[in-house]
Amino acid sequence: MDIILTKDVDSLGLAGQVLKVATGYARNYLLPQGLALEASVTNLKVLAKKRAEYEARAKEAKERAVDMKNSLSTLQLVLARKAGEKGKLYGAVTTQDLVTAAQAKGYSLDRKRLRLNEPIKALGDFEAILKLHPEVSASIKVKVVAEGSELDPSIPAPETPVPDQPDA
Repeated sequence: MDIILTKDVDSLGLAGQVLKVATGYARNYLLPQGLALEASVTNLKVLAKKRAEYEARAKEAKERAVDMKNSLSTLQLVLARKAGEKGKLYGAVTTQDLVTAAQAKGYSLDRKRLRLNEPIKALGDFEAILKLHPEVSASIKVKVVAEGSELDPSIPAPETPVPDQPDA
């Protein structure tokens, strides 16, 4: 069945695109949710009139994604976890843990758009990919350290003592 997307749909396409999808997918999900319209002659004429609006919206969304990517380029998340002697974690670091750590630093991330190449089950440096836009992805550096180590962000840094100054 041919459809016209009215909103961006992850892993399918952007608003304004004309696509061929399974009939059941269109009738049971896309059309009732208001994500698409049937690609009839009338709807195609309406699309031709709204194409400039869709293209402007898509361009603006991509620019916002590029700005967000640039701001995330310096972000490094440090997570402290309990680990065994050989550096193996008791449990795993999940995307929800990364979202929580990013929120603590003032960033709002969507857990569903965050991807890990492999589950994080050991101490070390890793990379997470955040899909900001179909054409833009950001890389986030993740460092997993042992709880209680000098790199643990929950332990405050020791204060350097101020040398005594002689009275004048």
